[in-house]
Amino acid sequence: MSGQFTIRDIRRKYNRFAPVYDLFEGTADRLAGIPLLRRKLFRRINGPLLEVGAGTGKTLRAYSRLRDVTLTDVSDVMLDVARRRAARFGMPHVRFALADTQHLPFPDASFATVVSSQVLCTTPEPVEALREMARVCRPDGRILLIEHGPSTVSWIDRWIERREEYHAEKLACHSHRDHAALVREAGLNIVHLERRRFGIFFLIEAAPVSTSPLL
Repeated sequence: MSGQFTIRDIRRKYNRFAPVYDLFEGTADRLAGIPLLRRKLFRRINGPLLEVGAGTGKTLRAYSRLRDVTLTDVSDVMLDVARRRAARFGMPHVRFALADTQHLPFPDASFATVVSSQVLCTTPEPVEALREMARVCRPDGRILLIEHGPSTVSWIDRWIERREEYHAEKLACHSHRDHAALVREAGLNIVHLERRRFGIFFLIEAAPVSTSPLL
């Protein structure tokens, strides 16, 4: 599945968007109840932890008890905001890397937890990105995803599908991707799956290899 935009296109869009990203996305996240969904999904996180596509570091507080945290993003401007946020939160141990999720600059099996929060919708090749997350995750580790996609309510789903081209043009966001299907296509094992908020939000706990469920 190929995306409409290249990584360079996405970097350029989000570098421009970075100064207002927290205001725009933060308001949308609160209205949709995303912070509560993140807390539910992240309750089992362990380090070393990698968050891909971390943007401005909105999830940093969730990692405050961990001492080994790495954040990546394709936008250097977004990562600059995240660095300032980590400094404000007193988290000097957090590392940052400018990186494409489809080509992560880390050795195999480097992390116990890999997190992706609303990233796969903008990734040109989401299956390749998921395979990279699996590669850098330990065999007994977990990949935690919160993504948005099609609704299970037919009229809402039609509305999302009609607006997909608009969202893609503005923010390279493909809002109608079936993330559970993408995870399976990538060869990951879904340990736990929930659909929330009219089925729009996918909460997925996946394993890089077949293991017994923890939940």
